[in-house]
Amino acid sequence: MDSGMIGKIEKAKRYAEEPHRFHFEAFTIRIEGENNDHVVMFDRGNWSCDCEFFKTRDYCSHTMGIEEFFKKNGLPLPA
Repeated sequence: MDSGMIGKIEKAKRYAEEPHRFHFEAFTIRIEGENNDHVVMFDRGNWSCDCEFFKTRDYCSHTMGIEEFFKKNGLPLPA
């Protein structure tokens, strides 16, 4: 392994120890539901889901499940 790569790996490990550096702006997650799969998106502070419940309430078991996943795994919630 070259010295450049070693430096990058060390830097990545330092970043991982400093979660305040990470700012989630957008991501997509596919959830395998009991009946159907659903796509949940986070974009600049807003959640969305393709399920019918979300369309009328702006939250659903899928978005809440992802938030619980973050909490349970000690991850900061996206803002």
